[in-house]
Parts: sequence; structure tokens; C-alpha cells
Amino acid sequence: MTTIAFSDDKSPSQALGYAGGAITVLIWATWFLVTRHSAATPLGSIDIGLIRFGIPALALSPVWLRTGLLPKGLPLHLLAIMVCGSGAVFFLLTTLAIHSTPAASSGILLGGSMPLATALIGVALFGERPDGTRIAGLVAIVAGVLILLTHSLADASLPWTNFVLLPAGALLWASYTHAFRRSGLTAVQASALIAVWSFLIMGTLALVFGISLPQASLPEIGLQALSQGLLSGLVAMVAYGTAVRRLGGTQAAAFTALTPVLATLGGGFLLGEAIGIVEISAAVITGIGVALSTGIAARR
Repeated sequence: MTTIAFSDDKSPSQALGYAGGAITVLIWATWFLVTRHSAATPLGSIDIGLIRFGIPALALSPVWLRTGLLPKGLPLHLLAIMVCGSGAVFFLLTTLAIHSTPAASSGILLGGSMPLATALIGVALFGERPDGTRIAGLVAIVAGVLILLTHSLADASLPWTNFVLLPAGALLWASYTHAFRRSGLTAVQASALIAVWSFLIMGTLALVFGISLPQASLPEIGLQALSQGLLSGLVAMVAYGTAVRRLGGTQAAAFTALTPVLATLGGGFLLGEAIGIVEISAAVITGIGVALSTGIAARR
């Protein structure tokens, strides 16, 4: 077992950080679509979770075997927050909601709520004070979510529980972001530990509740392995951590402004979901709000 070296992992080159942010947001948008599609397959949340965390846990096994499951120097509460915030608990909660939510709506409710939740945690726990630009962005996010909420409740197209589950998932991810920034872990180390602990949790649930993987076709399993395991579980986790370390939290978070818009367009063109002026307006307003809430347009 080795001791974690606490470092900000600074680099004079920002190109890798920008690439990490762009890769992350593209994979996130695809993740919404593939997770939504899985509702029409025999695969359940536990099955997909085994794929989601099993592949990166195996691929990054040299990392977590070297650091140990409980690395020295890493507070247990930070590890627990990271595993819950971006691992098994986050995955099960959001997958349950996304299965009954159009990709456009889930992109707004989850992706749009992330910067709001992050800002609230920063203000409440770490004494951060957002400037006028960030406040305007947060107001825009709330406006976009309220537009979707009003429209959806009017025609009863979405279960009301999803308006709780997806923002709760955003709160978990925001908690993970703050914990990761204070953990001293590198992006690869954090990804490895989150994957292996989440896989152990999913394995325990599989023993208790069973699995339905044998009932799924090989193409369906292959799609989930590519999107969930390789891209979302491995590449996006490392890319997101890299963007935060190379650019800082503010600039890295700016890339998430594209997620609601891409999820909306993808849901319409790839899944055949209905997209009207309300969904488009909510996605654009939320996307602008996310960009502003990062402070990228603020005068320094």
C-alpha cells in the first residue's frame, strides 16, 4: 500500500485540460441517450452497473492495487463522498430516473442542476461568494428547469419523483467534485478507487437481487460495455478529473453548458423523442446559465 502524494497536478499546457472538458461533455451527452435506450432492453440497473464499474475497475486494477483500497493520507469521509457522489449511489439513482425521462428533460434536470448544487455547497460549506455573473447564471438555470417543470406537469408527461431524483443526483455529483478537489488524488487514482468500490457494491447487490444479463443480446451488452464501461466509466472520469486539475474547477465546469443542448438534440434525432420549442428553449437557457454560473464571463 502506498501513500497518496497530495498535489494539484499543475501543468503549463492547458491543451490537455480543454481536450478533457470537451471529451467529458460529449460522453455525458451520449450517456444520457444510451441509459435512456437501456430501458427498452432486459438489462436492469444492477446489470448496467456491473458493466459500468467492472470495466474501469479491471482496466485500472494496477492503480488501486498500488494505492490500496484505503490509501494512506486520504480521509475516509472524502473517499465515501466520492464513491457515493459519482459511483454506485449516483449511478443507481440517476439511472432509475433516466429510464422514465426523455433525454432532453434528464439532461436539463441533471446537467443543469450540477453547477447550481456545486455553488450552493461552496457557499454553505466553504464560504465561497459568487459574483454577479455567476448569480445571473444560477438564475438562468433555475428558469430553464422551471420552464421544463411547468410544461411537464401541465401534460403529466414525467413522474414527479424525477424532479427530485435527478437534482438529487446533481447534488451527489457536486459533492464528489468538492471532495475530489480536496482529496489530493490524481484523476486516474480517483477513477480507479471509485470504480473498484462501486463494482464491489454492485456485486453485492447482484448477489442479493440477481441479474438479467443472460437475457440480453450480445449487441445490447456490447453497446453498454462501450458507452457505460469504457467511455463513461473510464474515459470520462479520467477526462473530467484532468480538466479540473489542468484548468481549475471554473473553466472545466464551463464545458457542461453543452450537455443539456446535446442531450436534447440527441434525444430527438437518435431516439425519436418529441422536441418542441419548450424543450429547446429550456435547454438553451439552461446551457447559457451553466456557462455563466462557472464565472467564465466574469471580469477578473
